[in-house]
Amino acid sequence: MGTYLVTQTDLSAGRSTQTIVDAALAGGIDVVQIREKHASARERLAIARDLRGPTAEAGVSLVINDRVDIALAADADGVHLGDDDLPVEDARELLGEDAIIGRSVSTVEAAREAERAGADYLGVGAVFATGSKDDIPEEEYAIGLDRVRDTAAAVDIPFVGIGGITPDNAADVTEAGADGVAVITAITKANDPEQATRDLVDAVATGRERADAAANTGTHQ
Repeated sequence: MGTYLVTQTDLSAGRSTQTIVDAALAGGIDVVQIREKHASARERLAIARDLRGPTAEAGVSLVINDRVDIALAADADGVHLGDDDLPVEDARELLGEDAIIGRSVSTVEAAREAERAGADYLGVGAVFATGSKDDIPEEEYAIGLDRVRDTAAAVDIPFVGIGGITPDNAADVTEAGADGVAVITAITKANDPEQATRDLVDAVATGRERADAAANTGTHQ
């Protein structure tokens, strides 16, 4: 789950989600999540259907934020759930055993609960302050790298860090134990989304290398 793009047309500098995703696919993205919070269900479904072919051809997982019905209608690979969405168990019953089900969490206990419920992966954050959620004070949801480390020690399923992540700090997140990073504006607002994706891919790999080196020398903090 190294690099994970969360789409949002109104945060894409006037470009379409299709344009952004095409660039991210060329740059080596691993997962695409259709978020599009300000779009209607019909619009989200149309976007997902348009992207189903290109993502499948590239071997990239396509997941839908919140909406199990849209995931089913678009034949997506799975869904990503938050606190106000269907429970993981109910989403699993509707989507089947082969579906990818992710869960957003911000605490270690929530991470454990999601793992017990059968989530396939977690989105942990917001790791750093982020501008993509303007209704929450920054100091209330920037959980920091220590929480990433604690989560890595607490669960066995993979997780991505999300929130305020850029190519400049992504290595710190994977070094702290995340399996990858999820971003919105680091790609959607980039002048060159393809290159931004490549930079994130490189940063994720660098962080993993640092973590491996620290583990091998017994210096991991």
